[in-house]
Amino acid sequence: MSDDHGSIFDGLIGGDSSQWAFGTGFEDPLAGVDTTVPAGTDRTELALYCLMLGDDALIMSQRLSEWCSRAPDLEEDIALANIALDLLGQARLLLARAAAADPGVVPALPEGSPVPDEDALAFFREADRFRNVRLVEVPNGDFAHVVVRLLLFSTARLALLERLCASTDQVLAAVAAKGVKEITYHRDWAGRWFLTLAQGTDESRRRLVAALDALWPLQPELVATHPIEASLAEARVGVDPGAVRDEVDAVLGQVLAVSGVDRPDRAALAGIGGRTGRDGMHTEALSRLLAEMQVVARAHPMGRW
Repeated sequence: MSDDHGSIFDGLIGGDSSQWAFGTGFEDPLAGVDTTVPAGTDRTELALYCLMLGDDALIMSQRLSEWCSRAPDLEEDIALANIALDLLGQARLLLARAAAADPGVVPALPEGSPVPDEDALAFFREADRFRNVRLVEVPNGDFAHVVVRLLLFSTARLALLERLCASTDQVLAAVAAKGVKEITYHRDWAGRWFLTLAQGTDESRRRLVAALDALWPLQPELVATHPIEASLAEARVGVDPGAVRDEVDAVLGQVLAVSGVDRPDRAALAGIGGRTGRDGMHTEALSRLLAEMQVVARAHPMGRW
């Protein structure tokens, strides 16, 4: 463009760069929130609990982001991308809370690395340090698969976050209050599509039932109680997922009933030596997912983005 009219890039270079999605001046995600650890709370337990909730959101977000440009139509493509972004935002806050509660959970990086703690937790932990349930890590299938997985995940997470709003930890309470609104939409989106596919064509119903059958054994882990969850629930900091099992079961039962789909007769996927995703015991799929998700950050640990 000529000098008479200026440049279309005028105003984009220099000055305040805080509005950019990529830059070096990110604000502390917990700025303005009381990060004081409630009296009597074990800081390491709190950090691990935040990793459990944060890793669930992070890995589910990564799987959903893989659907970008692959959904049946543009509207659903955007919906899935927005759901992934909601979960990524929750993950960032929860991982930041974990680091603030116990810096010992953050991987060691080269001296002078500009990587924020929450990014270090996302990009520089090995698979056995992640605490997510195995449901969120298994590879994507077809569209029915993403609908079923999101329904199972969001139903349990919504019930948990609704109770977590009463946490004595101000960060968890704030994350939960915001997350309830987001997860309510996620569950409703998945529920509507579940009904649509169940009552659509023979092929859509076949695919839905197949996805439900494949993922059902992973659902019980969402409402199983880990000792850390039990301990923090007793201290009124966290929520025992076992306490929401009946509610989750009732909601899923309603969706199945209105859709005319039978509840799968499948046993829960067993752990290994009693250990599950909450203990860092995962499927091979998580290692492959992390290899792709972490490759750029690990190649440039001193990089500024």
